[in-house]
Amino acid sequence: MKVIGVTGLQGSGKSIFFDTAMEKGALVVSMGDIIREKAAERGEDTGTTARTLREEFGQYIVAELTVQKIKDLFEEDSNIKTVLIDGIRSPYEIELFKENFDDFISVSIYASPQTRFKRISLRGREDDTTNFDEFMVRENRELGFGIGDVVSTTDYLIENECSLEEFKEKVAEFIEKEMD
Repeated sequence: MKVIGVTGLQGSGKSIFFDTAMEKGALVVSMGDIIREKAAERGEDTGTTARTLREEFGQYIVAELTVQKIKDLFEEDSNIKTVLIDGIRSPYEIELFKENFDDFISVSIYASPQTRFKRISLRGREDDTTNFDEFMVRENRELGFGIGDVVSTTDYLIENECSLEEFKEKVAEFIEKEMD
């Protein structure tokens, strides 16, 4: 089973990457979904759950739960060929995944801040902003979590300064190559 960790800053194209990979038969495990599941079990909001899980079990508990979820999925269905991980935020998480999965690679999706801000301004998600200063505050918060270190150390970098169709083609080629 190939496990691919995907990272990138807001608006870089991660959702398009995941959608295209799923069309090719890959499964996606979201670290954010794991926090949401735990929050529902505890009757808490996600922010509280993320904080208390880390306080109770250590900083990398979400990555550890992700490892277990992927192993459980493979146990349930040994025909699974490719699993993608969404939500990687630190270099340690990358190391943890490498230690647990022999066939693990990491991929970063890159687009310039200007391109990403333009995309975010147009996509209309509830937590998106159309104010560049607010965009940069969120950007700096993500970089403070260590995502910049992750982006700079991934095995592969896919640039997304192109049209949607061109990016989908790049992703499809990459996924097909990695799934073989």
